[in-house]
Amino acid sequence: MSEVRQLLTTVKRELKARGLTYRDVARALQVSEPSVKRLFAGGRITLARLTRLGTMLDMTLAELFQEASSQEPRIRELTIAQETELVSDPKPLLVAACVLNHWNIVDMTAVYEITELDCVQRLLRLDRLRLIDLLPGNRVRLNVARDFAWLPDGPIRRFFREQWEGDFLAGTFDAPPETLAFLHGMLTSTASVKLQTLLGRLREDFTELHAESLTAPLSQRHGTGLLFAVREWEPRSFAAMRRAHPLTPRRGDARADS
Repeated sequence: MSEVRQLLTTVKRELKARGLTYRDVARALQVSEPSVKRLFAGGRITLARLTRLGTMLDMTLAELFQEASSQEPRIRELTIAQETELVSDPKPLLVAACVLNHWNIVDMTAVYEITELDCVQRLLRLDRLRLIDLLPGNRVRLNVARDFAWLPDGPIRRFFREQWEGDFLAGTFDAPPETLAFLHGMLTSTASVKLQTLLGRLREDFTELHAESLTAPLSQRHGTGLLFAVREWEPRSFAAMRRAHPLTPRRGDARADS
């Protein structure tokens, strides 16, 4: 759906919510009621008329645009075929990663050895996948929801494990903004649920910090990876020493409670 049609759809929804009719619109725009019907059906409107409609609704143009944008359906995940297409060639994956971090074509061609034509071709593929809308002037509008995520055990995550995980963990993690910690303990089912909740909040906080950072110039933003993993686990070397039939502690046996 084009931006203008999305705006007009939003206006119609707001008119209905306020109990206003096409006759009211015709009176405000000083045109006939059939003209109003043609206006909404044709998907074209002048800025002056859109401003008048906003006044009718007690909304600014900025508020109309924001409301229209919030109603656009957002993608929460891709299909297996779509993720497979992204990892089939490094360039589409590079452009996708840059776009998701709000880079434009000028940024991409300045930092990476990729031409403007390459960028446009890959952006067209992302448009076809519905990740973005490619607008006039090669501007990009993201179509992903805030909670967008790659498929569990999908092509992107498998690609990360096979191609990037070792590279990521090979760092020394000793620079001031870097951290690497490994913890091990024994948790109850209730504690495990609480831990998942905490990790969910951490992911939300990371997303918020990412959104806040987008207002800064690209030169002040730095690619940052956050990896956390939780599963029921025992080292293989420990598991190899387990008894086939565990002993039952006898009453009075010494216990180590610490």
